[in-house]
Amino acid sequence: MILLIVGVFVLGYLAIAFEHLLGINKAAFALISGVLCWTILILGTHEKELVNEQLLEHMGEISGILFFLLGAMVIVELIDLHDGFDMITQQIKTTKKRELLWLVCWITFFLSALLDNLTTTIVMVSLLKKLIDDSKSRLLFAGMIVIAANAGGAWSPLGDVTTTMLWIGGQITPVSIVSNLFLPSLICILLPITIVSYRLRGNFPKYQIDSGRKGFTTSRIERRTVFFTGIGTLIFVPIFKTFTHLPPMMGILIGLGVMWVLTELLHSTKGKEDKDSLSVASAISKIDSSSILFFLGILLSVSALQAAGVLASLAETLTVVIHNDTLTVVLLGLLSAIVDNVPLVAAAQGMYTLEHFPTDHQFWQFLAYCTGVGGSSLIIGSAAGVAAMGMEKIEFFWYLKNISIYAIIGFFSGALVYLVQYSMFHV
Repeated sequence: MILLIVGVFVLGYLAIAFEHLLGINKAAFALISGVLCWTILILGTHEKELVNEQLLEHMGEISGILFFLLGAMVIVELIDLHDGFDMITQQIKTTKKRELLWLVCWITFFLSALLDNLTTTIVMVSLLKKLIDDSKSRLLFAGMIVIAANAGGAWSPLGDVTTTMLWIGGQITPVSIVSNLFLPSLICILLPITIVSYRLRGNFPKYQIDSGRKGFTTSRIERRTVFFTGIGTLIFVPIFKTFTHLPPMMGILIGLGVMWVLTELLHSTKGKEDKDSLSVASAISKIDSSSILFFLGILLSVSALQAAGVLASLAETLTVVIHNDTLTVVLLGLLSAIVDNVPLVAAAQGMYTLEHFPTDHQFWQFLAYCTGVGGSSLIIGSAAGVAAMGMEKIEFFWYLKNISIYAIIGFFSGALVYLVQYSMFHV
């Protein structure tokens, strides 16, 4: 039974890895794999009630993650519908290539910590099309955005699905993850930007910077109100969890409710067509629902492996073979460039308990960093990379040749900074 579950899991992963070759959305394979793993598990045991109880327990944890992501994605999409992110583009005036690279990467780094790396990548690559007309010139910038988005997402409980999973799972706390991972994540992007900036010379033509600007469909007051309320709502979530001890899902849902009321009031005097185009319903229709289903399938698969005892056995094997938790985490980080970091972190949560590594232990913090930024090493190694790949038609081997080395330099530099920082200050 165990071998069959592992076999289905591996086949599902291979199908997900070759999504572009097969031409079928990876969410389909993830869902099939998740349900089949649990089906094999329950059919292979006489304790069917116990398996059902385990499934319901895991579904409770999974639903918390999924509803949080859903709420956050709708809020971000609502801001975009109101042209809120165009407030950022208006502030970018420079035509110098070096200055533009630094500016775009810094915006990406901090914005991904507030939103998430996937959403920020989509926003910033869309921004590039407004700032840089030449598609070839945009490739380098898009590659650096991937590194910056993943680095920015690693030091925030909101910035990456994996840090959100660790936060909801009780492995990390917001204050600890920010204070311990900000400097390593900063170094992770700082060195690549510094190196790449030496490759850039000259300016972009002025018309390229201005040509993409569009007319707004909302008033200035509406844009500002929705933008700042939305960002404030996302920042409010960890505060809400700290004071109420309710899961982050509850904070994001109440924030979405507030945003819903606000937008309804803002557009109450408008015609039905205009009102509907700026509504929460419209925002929901625009979010990437396949990503939600993909995470559902992946987390179901991993939870089945956990319930079957596979992950616990794997943890014991790693402990015996490697004898070094730090090296184990580094290897998981590099592996996340090949295998999505979501199941890797989910697997680690199943392999190592809070009794083994308590909340805010070095292991969890380092895991958040390594799996968060390790995926930048390959274009298919992170959701941010896959998004940029699709939007800018980035080829796998082009990224490997031109961007991967910078991502790897950043990865190991930040990892070294974290280890030195922890050994010196234990912060």
